Amino acid sequence: MRSEESKAVGEALLRRLRRLVARAATLKGRDRKQLLALIDDVETARLGLLRECAEVEGEMRQATVRTTAIAAYLRNAQASRGKRHN
Repeated sequence: MRSEESKAVGEALLRRLRRLVARAATLKGRDRKQLLALIDDVETARLGLLRECAEVEGEMRQATVRTTAIAAYLRNAQASRGKRHN
């Protein structure tokens, strides 16, 4: 399970991206320096979000493996119990 700190990082990245999008809407096309800085900030936020997505995907994959193992264990336990009673 993801830690609260990890969740907070993802939420902070999303808030930052929203602020950057709002800032982009107010910029004039002639201000090249601010546009370049904004592009860099957006790319940094995007890469952070991609890392968070990869982490969540890995945790989901791990949860799927665990669920499959638990289901197999349960089936085996039920089959063994059924054989004993017959």
